Amino acid sequence: MNANSMDNAAEGQPSTVQASKEALESELSLRLLSAIEGDQSVTQRSLALRFGVAVGLVNGYVKRCMRKGLVKAQQVPTKRYAYFLTPKGFAEKSRLIAEYLSNSLAFYRRARSQYAECLAICHARGWTRVALVGEGDLAEIATLAAIDAPVRPAQIIAPGCNQETVVGLPASGSLTDARDFDAVVLADMETAQATYDALLYLLPDERILAPQLLRLTRQLDTDKSGDAA
Repeated sequence: MNANSMDNAAEGQPSTVQASKEALESELSLRLLSAIEGDQSVTQRSLALRFGVAVGLVNGYVKRCMRKGLVKAQQVPTKRYAYFLTPKGFAEKSRLIAEYLSNSLAFYRRARSQYAECLAICHARGWTRVALVGEGDLAEIATLAAIDAPVRPAQIIAPGCNQETVVGLPASGSLTDARDFDAVVLADMETAQATYDALLYLLPDERILAPQLLRLTRQLDTDKSGDAA
């Protein structure tokens, strides 16, 4: 069993890039509809500041929602517009909320299953001292997966972390501490590839495990492609 082989993409499924784009569009649409429902006098500029995106992007989404009949605009004094959700807009907001919750639950189950497999691999190979590298949502999911696993992480390694504990485990802010462990399991969603590349200077590739959902380009994969050239 190999952590690299987990969760291979089925033929014909949408690409990761396309799936990410669709998820972002759904999230922005939901946030826009929720904001308009909560404050009809909201402006596109204030929405852009709230969402951390360009005003032009908000303008595009507002126009799209209006074309779909989800939102209508009414001019008010001071040369501004008030936005209203239509009945169709309220229905779409409810659908997007249900979709968001469903996708979040599906991601949680997928991530927990893949982390459980990573820890099972450690157990099969006799690696008992294991650390998680990273903090945040993935680290929390990994610790939950460890509850029923034969091997449990002993520490969190999160570069730059200055806390004594993270998700209930002793924490270290130095990546070089990875040398003290039999293996590490990557739980860094933001800079997964860069963290993996840095770990290669500290541990052999086979002792750096990661769930397939992180989509790493691994050293072993690169070496094989080079041999085939």
